[in-house]
Amino acid sequence: MRNAMFGTAICLCAMLPLGAQTKAEAEAMVKKAIGAAKAEGRDKVLSGISKPNGPFSKGSLYVFVYDMNGKVMAHGQNAKMVGKDMLEVTDPDGVAYVKERIALVKAKGKGWQNYKFSDPVSKKIEKKTAYVEGWEGLIFGCGVYR
Repeated sequence: MRNAMFGTAICLCAMLPLGAQTKAEAEAMVKKAIGAAKAEGRDKVLSGISKPNGPFSKGSLYVFVYDMNGKVMAHGQNAKMVGKDMLEVTDPDGVAYVKERIALVKAKGKGWQNYKFSDPVSKKIEKKTAYVEGWEGLIFGCGVYR
């Protein structure tokens, strides 16, 4: 019975569209980063997130972290972003995506937020969604292009 349930679960996962798997990977990466921060300490993990090719970066997925005032605390794709105030930054449609993330985390603790962002591969502005989750006054996130 247990093997049958396991096999069914594998089949169902294989039937998911690629986007659903990618969103699941983004959410898992955020949870991994928060888990590491709890276990290893906040400062160590924030430093590790900003290291290129570190454990919190996989292909086009990378973790970013903001404080509740919109300041970048760690960035898995561009360490030069650390320390920058992103509170008022908007996407091409005028969406203040960092403000939205802060509001989402304050209201629900975690969730998905949509915005547009420059895809480093295509060099085009693309639709993106980010999973964000709050922990200890920080917002951990990871986004995927949709």
